[in-house]
Amino acid sequence: MLENLPVLLLKKLVLLPYQEVRLELNIELSKRIIDYSMNSFNNKLLVISPNNTLESNPSASDLPKVGVIAKIKSSLELPNGNYRVTITGITRVLVKTYKNLDADKNILEAKVKRTYIDNSNKTEEAAILRTLKGVIDSYMECNPHASNSVVNTISNIEDLDMLTDIITNFMPFDIQRKVYYMNEFDYIARANRLIKDINLELEVITIESKIDDEIRETFDKEQRDYILKQKIFKLNEELGLNADKQTEIALYNDSIDKLSISKKIKDKFKEEVKKYSYTSESNPDASVIRNYLDTVLNLPWDCESKDETDLKKIKRSLDKEHYGLTEAKQRIIEYIAVKKNNLDINAPIICLIGPPGVGKTTLGISISKSLNREFAKISVGGLNDATELTGHKRTYLGSSPGKIIQSIKKCGTKNPVILIDEVDKIVSDFKGDPSAVLLDILDQSQNTMFIDNYIEEPFNLSKILFILTANDVNSITPALKDRLEIIDLSSYTEFEKIDIAKKHIIPRILEEYKLKKVKIADDDILYMINSYTAESGVRELSRVLEKVYRHLIISEKEIKSINKKYITECLGPVRYGNTRTRTNHTGSVSTLGVTPYGGTIISIESIFVKGTGNILMTGNVKEPILESAKVAYSYIKSNHKNFKIKESTLNDYDIHINALNYNIKKDGTSGGVAFATSILSLALGIEVDSKIGFTGEITLHGDIYKVGGIKEKVIGAYNNGFKTIYIPLENKFDLEKVPEEIKKTLQIICVSNYKEIYNSLFKKSN
Repeated sequence: MLENLPVLLLKKLVLLPYQEVRLELNIELSKRIIDYSMNSFNNKLLVISPNNTLESNPSASDLPKVGVIAKIKSSLELPNGNYRVTITGITRVLVKTYKNLDADKNILEAKVKRTYIDNSNKTEEAAILRTLKGVIDSYMECNPHASNSVVNTISNIEDLDMLTDIITNFMPFDIQRKVYYMNEFDYIARANRLIKDINLELEVITIESKIDDEIRETFDKEQRDYILKQKIFKLNEELGLNADKQTEIALYNDSIDKLSISKKIKDKFKEEVKKYSYTSESNPDASVIRNYLDTVLNLPWDCESKDETDLKKIKRSLDKEHYGLTEAKQRIIEYIAVKKNNLDINAPIICLIGPPGVGKTTLGISISKSLNREFAKISVGGLNDATELTGHKRTYLGSSPGKIIQSIKKCGTKNPVILIDEVDKIVSDFKGDPSAVLLDILDQSQNTMFIDNYIEEPFNLSKILFILTANDVNSITPALKDRLEIIDLSSYTEFEKIDIAKKHIIPRILEEYKLKKVKIADDDILYMINSYTAESGVRELSRVLEKVYRHLIISEKEIKSINKKYITECLGPVRYGNTRTRTNHTGSVSTLGVTPYGGTIISIESIFVKGTGNILMTGNVKEPILESAKVAYSYIKSNHKNFKIKESTLNDYDIHINALNYNIKKDGTSGGVAFATSILSLALGIEVDSKIGFTGEITLHGDIYKVGGIKEKVIGAYNNGFKTIYIPLENKFDLEKVPEEIKKTLQIICVSNYKEIYNSLFKKSN
């Protein structure tokens, strides 16, 4: 018999026969379906669960072929407009067709047919009924959350069809499983499946009960939160999804046994593992101990990378990355050559001294690549906390190893190349003296037993190749300097900068910018160097070249070659060079100086002012400079007859000496020769060519003593276009470090007494 009924879709609920549910409906369509059922279908309607719960408006073809006829027991409209409805499932039916009502296209009406299953084997049915009741009784006894009213309800039911639906109603099945029971017309099949599912639930309850009993034996009943966590842990253990703490401890002990360290250190680490095994996971110390163990077990106690031993290959690799820097490269090659004969030789502690931009830091990277070693960089510029290097004790919150141990752990080998950058800019204050800590780290007689405050056990640092960098060697503490092998990286000459630009900078830019090679002459590169840079290195040259090539990319014209005109168009007006021609005056001379950034030129000028034969000095000068000027003045005074200077000229006037270049601090004694020349030039009225430079310390008897920084000073004079320079004879051996092309171009005169300079510059004119 076919029957037409309105359709109500329940997406998150499955209604079964003999089940009563209360619904609160707030969707207008659902409320109209309820009204339509009550008015036209004697409170009856068809309840279905759509196949796709995510579909908001399913079509008739997507709807299920089985539903449950339900009866509306009560319906109440609430003040907020919602319907509170109570419906009861009657029987499952087979849906023949769905159709939209003409009156309202949104309401579905289904034509349904009731289907009955007649089981002729009453003995089988009775056996299944008895089994099902026995299983459900066992479930009720084991489940503390089950209601006793359910037992009373099902005890008097002898209809297997009704019994399966009532039991399914209160079982904690998911929607998919309840949909199966709703769709199954054969109550025998439903009963067999239900017996199987209830037995499965019984097994879960048994496991949960077992877990509860085990936890209660170990922990106090008041620790409810902890018990819940243990239940989850035990369930995961039964499913094989998690390893317990004992497994973790076993792994720690196994890792310690595999380490190539002394028994004393192994015992210390195993003691930490033992302490960890006694510590509760809720205790904050557990994470502290675990972090410590993870750190020490991941250190490369005996892991060492294999050095490249082919000296030619190492040299090619270093030359490919850097131009020049011959002494530094040679020292690395010597170290590898000696190590071939003695594998236990300690690595040198190299300190690269030079102005910015000459390639100190990048040379460290190139050395690590050429030796096939890992690389780490530690910047200590401005560092004032020694614990940054030695680590913090574990008693402090957030403690960690120092930068040295962290770098070793990151590299994963005990023989990396570690670059300690800007070592001359370490700060010493109330927090400590990092340079004193470096003594322990770098001293090859001590660093085999370096102890980090966090690790608390000695670690061998002797295999590490330490490379330090600094701009000013005088700013390094003497005790630290004594442990270093100093290698000076001097300023680059113009010709060296051209070679670096052609062989390194321009190819790198073309590769990065994906550009084709554009012709640029050496003279045009030299024009950029002299007109747009004023540096010892090539960092600024790299920037201006990058700017020129970026201009090529955005240029609308096709540029075939880069010339001076195009360079000026890209970079703007000339910044340096002969933008202002200096006018020579009597008393004006040039002295050669050296700064942490390379060689420089300092202009000295002097004039007479009415006075009593005193000397005045200005120009950001320190006490040694003033004393050097006084010595030069006294020497001129005591020899005024030999220099043919009137005594009244020196006694009736004061001499005011001014050192230009106010941004440079003058604190050395190498300007004595220049001060004497300036005073003589003023007193004799003879100008000195501004392209003649002087350096040297003068005594009261005119002797000229050696000074430092000769190589930087000579290169500075050369780069500034000087023709002649005077240096102390005692500094002659320093000229061996000066490039040959400079010595061929620049006239370098070595003198031992000031009379030689006087005879060369003033005697013929006086």
